[in-house]
Amino acid sequence: MADSSIGTAEQLRDPNYTPPLIKAVPLGIQHVLAMFVSNVTPAIIVAGAAGIGFGSDQGALGFPDMTYMIQMSMLFAGIATLLQTIGMGPVGARLPIVQGTSFAFVPVMIPAVAGLGTAGLAGLMTGVMIGGVFHFCLGFFVGRIRYALPPLVTGLIVLMIGLALVKVGVQYAAGGVPLMGKPEFGSLAMWIPALVVIIVTLAIKFFTRGFAAVAAVLIGIVAGYIVALMMGQVNFGNLARASYFAPPMPFKWGFEFNFAIVLGMCFMAVVSAIETVGDTSGITKGGAGREATDKEIEGATFADGLGTAVAGVFGGLPNTSFSQNVGLVAMTGVMSRHVVTIGALFLIAAGFIPKVGAVINTVPINVLGGGVIVMFGMVCAAGVNMLSEVKWNRRNMVIFATALSISLGLQLVPEALQHLGKTAQILLTSGLLPAALIAIVLNLVLPEDLDD
Repeated sequence: MADSSIGTAEQLRDPNYTPPLIKAVPLGIQHVLAMFVSNVTPAIIVAGAAGIGFGSDQGALGFPDMTYMIQMSMLFAGIATLLQTIGMGPVGARLPIVQGTSFAFVPVMIPAVAGLGTAGLAGLMTGVMIGGVFHFCLGFFVGRIRYALPPLVTGLIVLMIGLALVKVGVQYAAGGVPLMGKPEFGSLAMWIPALVVIIVTLAIKFFTRGFAAVAAVLIGIVAGYIVALMMGQVNFGNLARASYFAPPMPFKWGFEFNFAIVLGMCFMAVVSAIETVGDTSGITKGGAGREATDKEIEGATFADGLGTAVAGVFGGLPNTSFSQNVGLVAMTGVMSRHVVTIGALFLIAAGFIPKVGAVINTVPINVLGGGVIVMFGMVCAAGVNMLSEVKWNRRNMVIFATALSISLGLQLVPEALQHLGKTAQILLTSGLLPAALIAIVLNLVLPEDLDD
């Protein structure tokens, strides 16, 4: 419920209104807390897939490359958010939209860098840049392609994103890939902190209100971190190696064109653009009680793409609007874009300080696993919620069943495509591309009266 001490009802619905700073600053920080864990987790997952994360030889060096990726996640989430709230010409919705690193791209990025170390990051970041430019161009006609992406298609895609990630969450909670095959993997010592995170997160989420409920995952991870600390699983040895200030480096890992990665990024850009359209509409409905204008939707998509492209130049990952912050706007009733601007400035400040990334790196992987199990499950739940809008007649059930069976099957048994080229394997074994293509094509070609 909105707090009348922040402003009048009319002011709270106005994106251009600035609440008193004593209220605006904590509201801005609350937006950061709501998205912080979700924002940095993709960088940790991608670094781990590349072989430069937890359990790698980088541990002795303080995880310099993973720390840098975390740093860029914070910096460019803040910059992309400023593009949304402040705007630049046609870029930006000028609404309280929080940008952050997208989970949607993770299933495409993991096979692109798997086991390649920093050598795999040149192709990935080039794909992020080109995909960002493509995403930007979608802003010119995003409204025209929405008809091809009904809830049946978008819900299936979101569900597949979650299903692709839940395996990662369980692996992390059990000790991480480096421990797989070792006695420590899946031990009670690994699972106790992870279970504490899950239990505390659920308790906070369902038995508290307001600020605490919004930051439930973060509070859960802090609780698990304390338990892991008492169990001797936290290592501060690498913290001293991190500097207090470091600027972003353009083309840190070079430039390498990989067609499979570029195609995957461009495809996921379409999904991200549709998600941003939904988030923009959700903010205007929840915060101002109106529909989003075409200019706001176009500006939001432009900001999505530009933020992603610039992030890729400096070694950051794709950005998108964060849905959890949409719910936060509806909950607080504060529509001010300047509140979110304050949160963006905090993210940018943290992005210039490697110590922040180093502190995050002290979180044991099993503690992080407890948090991401909840988050990835919520991604699946969001997809199911979207699918609840579908009319489940025989036609739609056939489309869903066919797309799900083939895409999930290829994801679970990637060896089934071992005789195809590397490009096809990267695109098809993520599960997302076949799911989307099958669902979109069948939805467009199958007659509506299939039940007759």
